[in-house]
Amino acid sequence: MADFQDHPTAVRLGEELDVAKLELFLRGHFRNEAGAMRVEQFPNGHSNLTYAIHFGEKQFVLRRPPFGSKVKSAHDMSREFRVLSKLHASYPRAPEVVLFCDDLSVLGAPFYLMKPIWGIILHRDPPARLDFSPAVARRLSESFIDNLAVLHGLDYQAIGLADLGKPEGYLQRQVTGWLERYAGSQTQEYPEVKGIAEWMTQRVPATQSAALIHNDYKYDNAVLASDDIAKIVGLLDWEMSTIGDPLTDLGTALAYWVETNDSEELQAIRWGPTNFPGSFTRSQIVERYAEKTGRDISNIAFYLTFARFKLAVIVQQIYFRFHQGLTKDQRFASMPKLIQILLRASLGCAQTGKI
Repeated sequence: MADFQDHPTAVRLGEELDVAKLELFLRGHFRNEAGAMRVEQFPNGHSNLTYAIHFGEKQFVLRRPPFGSKVKSAHDMSREFRVLSKLHASYPRAPEVVLFCDDLSVLGAPFYLMKPIWGIILHRDPPARLDFSPAVARRLSESFIDNLAVLHGLDYQAIGLADLGKPEGYLQRQVTGWLERYAGSQTQEYPEVKGIAEWMTQRVPATQSAALIHNDYKYDNAVLASDDIAKIVGLLDWEMSTIGDPLTDLGTALAYWVETNDSEELQAIRWGPTNFPGSFTRSQIVERYAEKTGRDISNIAFYLTFARFKLAVIVQQIYFRFHQGLTKDQRFASMPKLIQILLRASLGCAQTGKI
């Protein structure tokens, strides 16, 4: 059977870890592990860095902030570790964390270790020879939204995460905060921003309810079962999770979801195989979510407008690090084009009300 799992590769230039210090630290915590240590890096992802740690008979995944990042709130390792340490028991698709380190003398930044979740991760296109028939694509679309509904139905207070965020005024703070983040990382003028900002600030809807939200819900953060890719066995990258309006999570999923009839420029930035035959449309996603949760989705155009703008700002923040010379990752060089496309799509949703 073909191996479709993601595999780590060599560590990228400029993102190397101090292997000697890391090994010394780990041997202090795993004293009975006598085997050698080896470090590789998972090649995907643009924010927090993820490494494969082979430590004797043990295997871990190490998460640390990107080098050169000044956005401390987006890379709070202790917060992410605390969320996962409480969440895994109630929501086993969240990774099981093992160890947290805030001693900057080890790697120069806080980091944590978690157990790997084995499975398949879909990126822009499914791997060659993987069965992604229309029937499979449809079942995965269903699982994708059903899993989001399950997440939003968790009792976050019983889990111990009630202090993770402040639901009251959440949306207003989000709009204001992401406009400020854009201003703080701006490298060039985008004419769409003014119109988006005015439209959003005038139309912030009232929050219906609060839930634990992932805040970056998309296909390549989901781990799929190797024997059934329509089954979600893991959900990764909890760095932006909080307590807030669950429809912002739905909006984020929609912002990543490029469907068959979308424009060529949206097709060019597709993150996953969401336009393959059998996949839901964005309207079908919204309908199924409403069916599973009973939530009012009449203001969904606001949430998609905001989500596309937020994605543009996240990309802008990443590009800012590259623009300032704080990272040498050449994947970031073409990001202004991606930012422009996202801003156009955001403004288009605001102007037409169509998702």
